[in-house]
Amino acid sequence: MSERGHISPSPESESTSRPRSVQSYRSTPSHTVEPSSHTSENTPLLDHPNGEIETPDRSNRSSAAASLLRSFQHGSSKSKGRWPSLVALLLLSVVVVLIIVLAFFVPAVVQDYAVQAATFEPTSLSIDSFTADGVRARIRGNFFMDASKVEKKPVRDLGRFGTWIARGVQTGPSHVRVSLPEYDNIVLGTAALPPVNVDIRNGHTTAIDILSDLQPGDVDGIRRISKDWLDGKLGQLRVVGQASVPLKSGLINLGRQTVSQTIMFASKDIPTMPEYKIRSLHFQEVTLPDLQKAIRANVSLSLDNPYPLDFVVPPLAFALLVDNCFPDDAYIQLADATLGSIHVQPKHRLDVNVGASVRRLPSSFIKTCPDSHESPMDSLLSSYIHGEDTTVYVRGSDAPSLDTPRWLTDLMSDITVPVPFPGHTFGHLIRNFSLADVKFALPNPLAEPASPESQPHISANVKALVAVPEEMNFNINVTSISADAHVFYHGSKLGRLDLSKWQPAQSTRVDTEEEEASMLLVQSSIKNAPLNITDDDVFTEVLEAMLFGRKGVNLDIKADVNVQLVTALGQLVVRKIPAEGTVPIKRS
Repeated sequence: MSERGHISPSPESESTSRPRSVQSYRSTPSHTVEPSSHTSENTPLLDHPNGEIETPDRSNRSSAAASLLRSFQHGSSKSKGRWPSLVALLLLSVVVVLIIVLAFFVPAVVQDYAVQAATFEPTSLSIDSFTADGVRARIRGNFFMDASKVEKKPVRDLGRFGTWIARGVQTGPSHVRVSLPEYDNIVLGTAALPPVNVDIRNGHTTAIDILSDLQPGDVDGIRRISKDWLDGKLGQLRVVGQASVPLKSGLINLGRQTVSQTIMFASKDIPTMPEYKIRSLHFQEVTLPDLQKAIRANVSLSLDNPYPLDFVVPPLAFALLVDNCFPDDAYIQLADATLGSIHVQPKHRLDVNVGASVRRLPSSFIKTCPDSHESPMDSLLSSYIHGEDTTVYVRGSDAPSLDTPRWLTDLMSDITVPVPFPGHTFGHLIRNFSLADVKFALPNPLAEPASPESQPHISANVKALVAVPEEMNFNINVTSISADAHVFYHGSKLGRLDLSKWQPAQSTRVDTEEEEASMLLVQSSIKNAPLNITDDDVFTEVLEAMLFGRKGVNLDIKADVNVQLVTALGQLVVRKIPAEGTVPIKRS
């Protein structure tokens, strides 16, 4: 057979004549038939049952049938090669179905799953530095998917399956915008977030450590919220965070996704003012750089910090305010306070030292209120020395350091924080209150009833030993005293001793070994102070004891003493200092 598939004639057959039509058809390469070992010269090359010559179409069908017959005749070795193709086709069909389901149905389910299962547990929040327009914060924590938080089982199962396939997600740079719907959607602030890679398979934890720039939003809105928070009017608060985040899973770019998360804070979940405790309070006289005398108060207090916060507070300045005569009146600025740089550590108690200087007392602070006998200072001091809680208001002012950002002082300048200030009982400030050299004058029997002459009169030298609190380390000079005194005899009230008029007084500092505090001896003289009798029977007993008794009469006195004194701040009045003593009346 030649290369083109023609049969080479043998010598014996050269003379044999063949139809040229048959020879021409046999010479076509695509229809060449190999001779069988059983074929002889007399065997026809083309076997046609009806003696017809085979056409090309019939030859094709015959060849295909012959090939199929040969495949079955050779056994199943070649048919086994078709099974991988069938399996591949089946798998391809399944993948197509999964792609359709995942593309059009699962994303919504996975999104619901991600919102419910995504969990971030912060371990620390630190402020790396204060910037000109915000703060640079470092946030550390653990991110993981918790499928047990997903309520619906189909969402939980499809979510776990989808996140198991994706394994991880990478976010691109984005900005988070935090707003409050109930406050006209004011923006609390924005945060710039860097790219983050997280493992989104259930139970797999990813440690997060990012550095973000935080910028405050609507300053006026923040002040409004702060005021409602301080006044206890927040109730519940809905916070909405929204960001457009570019997402990528492996080599698949998921595009930019808008993520919105709403958090509802109940009133019990909203942070409150941290609890604090005043450890010490000291007052001392100082000389300012302009040589002016002033009183400086140093307060040491400790605050609880239950939050994972870590940052350094820059130096700050505050104005200390107190109540005026009436609630609607503007607060009275009493002093300027400064706070040095403080390092706040996560979940650690914070020790703070605040210094405040008072140059002079405002006239509105020491002036008597209308329709009253007391000034705002009288009310404040009286509440304090009687152990009653008072309220001091703190408001931000100009920063004492160039390191403090201007936006911070502007934000604090219009926020006034009420700070409860616990009173402090100093025990008995007046340790010994007595009347010496008492002269008791009986009433004039001829005087008009209810006239001053119809009442007994007492003249005496008043002595009071006043304990100066150790917190007050400055000079005090008492110039006058007055009192509202009640006189008792054997436990029964006799009457009221009228010491309402100011009486001149002198004071001398006395150091005693028995007393820890420094003592101030105050002396004064009273003349013809009326004793208004309130119980005639008790007065009769006193007269009988004076006339018929062998010894003198000792009366007990309980008084609220008012002291007028001079300090570095000028002339002050301290009212209603409780005192107890005796009034010895000798028989003349």
